[in-house]
Amino acid sequence: MTGSAIEFLFALERFGMKFGLDSMRLLCEALGHPERAFTTVHIAGTNGKGSVAAMLDAILREAGHRTARYTSPHLVRIEERFVIDGAEIDRKRLEASAATVEAIVERLVGERRLEAPPTFFECTTAVAFDLFRHAGVELAIVEVGLGGRLDATNVVDPAVTAIVSIDFDHQAQLGPTLASIAREKAGIAKSGVPMVCGPIPDEARTAIEEVCASVHAPIVRADTPERLAAAARFSIGLAGVHQVANAAVAIGVVEVLQARGIGVDPDAVARGLRDVHWAGRLERFDVDGVPVLIDAAHNPAGARALAAHLARTMDGPVTLLFGAMRDKAVAEMLAILAPSAADIIVTTAPSPRAMAAAEVAVLAREVHARVTDIADPVEALCEALRRHRTVVIAGSIFLIGPLRERIDRGILR
Repeated sequence: MTGSAIEFLFALERFGMKFGLDSMRLLCEALGHPERAFTTVHIAGTNGKGSVAAMLDAILREAGHRTARYTSPHLVRIEERFVIDGAEIDRKRLEASAATVEAIVERLVGERRLEAPPTFFECTTAVAFDLFRHAGVELAIVEVGLGGRLDATNVVDPAVTAIVSIDFDHQAQLGPTLASIAREKAGIAKSGVPMVCGPIPDEARTAIEEVCASVHAPIVRADTPERLAAAARFSIGLAGVHQVANAAVAIGVVEVLQARGIGVDPDAVARGLRDVHWAGRLERFDVDGVPVLIDAAHNPAGARALAAHLARTMDGPVTLLFGAMRDKAVAEMLAILAPSAADIIVTTAPSPRAMAAAEVAVLAREVHARVTDIADPVEALCEALRRHRTVVIAGSIFLIGPLRERIDRGILR
């Protein structure tokens, strides 16, 4: 092994995305099955997975449990993906676990038990399991990366699963219909393991019910009027009315855990929901007197939630700073957000997958009269701030992450 083991992880990104569990099962076997060392909550869904994971982490910590949380992608630092007892993993400890996984990958490839190196996500998932075992955590909240059935995280044997929401995203991988998307996400269902479901369209719900019935996984509906009304009575630390539905899912998961002997008192639920924080989700900043709202809306469902929030909370139109990936429904997102904007500044998100600002501008001009394209995201943000109205940054996590870091650290030039 040469260089940093964390650099080894990032080098795997060149292999792109791969579905299937064979490599992941080999990795876990070679590591001595770290995924079996703790009780797991497994969370899937189109949007809201991270919010529910953050809520559950906060609730379970308030209840006195030693917890871990694995989410993706990260906004700025890879350490954000691995949270133990509410704190990002230490870089030195992350390096040690990454080195362990790197050595196992080299051995498995050398022995030809792996035909090719695993993907970045497979290896970071293996790192998460190793980190959590090493830390001696009791409960791990594990967020699905993409889909569910063939996602690398689907090697766990969870105590409870959840599907937060179903909407259109990643159709190239998950299929063109809500039913096909739902079937892939419902692939995390396990025999006898309750699955908690949030508000889901009928077409998708039918598909989930079929998958769960085939493996004898009971469904707990968190979207009933009674459950939503109960969740709405809590003070929730995350902005947006859509977080009520997410809270209902989190509460449903807690109830399943309680039925399985994991103690969580009502006060812990209230404190956890009140104090939860999840960066980049309707997160507010003040930059030299200009309000800035950062939101990870990166698909039409997220754009609808953001637009609804703006309609409820803003006194007037905003300056929208927008950048997105080429494989996203960019035109649809812009059409949803445009009515909230006095003007739109489009930029190129810092990712090889990003749509160029000039291309985004063509789509933006179809739905709005005042569009400016500035390729550099920092220059685009500075121009947005000069317009002296609320700035909303959205379209891609790859855009909001670096800009949030600069805003948070006060480095805009």
